[in-house]
Amino acid sequence: MGFFKSFFSGKPDNPMAEQEKARQKNFDIFKYDGMRAQRMGRVDYAIKCFTEALALHDDFETRNYLAQAYTQANQPEEARKQLEQMARMEPEHTATFLALANTCYMLEDYPAMAEAAKKAIVLEEGNAMAHYLLGKADNGQGDGLMCIAHLTQAITLKEDFTEARLLRAEALAKMHQYKEAQEDLEAILAQEPDEENALLLRGQIAEATQDFTKAEADYRHITEVNPFNEQAFACLGRLYIAQNQLPEAIALLDEAIELNPGSPVLYHERGRAKLLNGDKDGSMEDLKKELELNPKEAERLNGQYDNQKPLVQERDILGL
Repeated sequence: MGFFKSFFSGKPDNPMAEQEKARQKNFDIFKYDGMRAQRMGRVDYAIKCFTEALALHDDFETRNYLAQAYTQANQPEEARKQLEQMARMEPEHTATFLALANTCYMLEDYPAMAEAAKKAIVLEEGNAMAHYLLGKADNGQGDGLMCIAHLTQAITLKEDFTEARLLRAEALAKMHQYKEAQEDLEAILAQEPDEENALLLRGQIAEATQDFTKAEADYRHITEVNPFNEQAFACLGRLYIAQNQLPEAIALLDEAIELNPGSPVLYHERGRAKLLNGDKDGSMEDLKKELELNPKEAERLNGQYDNQKPLVQERDILGL
């Protein structure tokens, strides 16, 4: 009787159920519109859709999509809030803590990054990425020994972990453990001969140990593999300047700037080379261009390039 009464009156038997059904339908529309927008690169619209969906129904998966969208939109603090909420919703979900650790890294909050990585390790001891992120957090806090220890654990779990080997090599190089650092770099380059970061660090180690020929070869290799790698050109230019090969440095940096016209560091190095070569006017032109591209440098530079760090044989690896 209730069914027929509802049917003929046009009124639902259970208004609450109908409201919930409508709410779920709207939630699905917002969620899947957000997913489509995210795939199309419309991150701003995706954020609005996911936010509307979550106002209707708190859903772990939708929060994850929203956290990703905030990360894509370069809003890591907002992404962090979503990930922290997800961690409260499902505290056994390892991937959430890994994502949270990465987000804290973007925010340079290394203690929070370490905490998130440790929680991931408690949940999954054999997760190489969690140990790597913990090592990365140690590095951010200036704890080289613990950084190396945790990265070693990551590499033990995943021998071909390039990022972990590279970071361990950097940590070892900072401690002037060049032989051990080179072993990691050679392992990387045996698998990926054109790995630019490994080649760059190997060149910097060679430069720091006065092997300028090897340093030049590694920097040259990078510029041949990727002529838009401004860091390799800058290192090679500094190497020539350190050896008083000023015309060679200027010619190299002319080429580099032609390929990378928006690089302030290349104008800086060419300006320094020109000044040392007696071309004060040319040096000032490069300084002006550098400051146009990077106005913050105006507070640090004095126009004479004499507030630069010492040349490579007197400075720490990577300029740190």
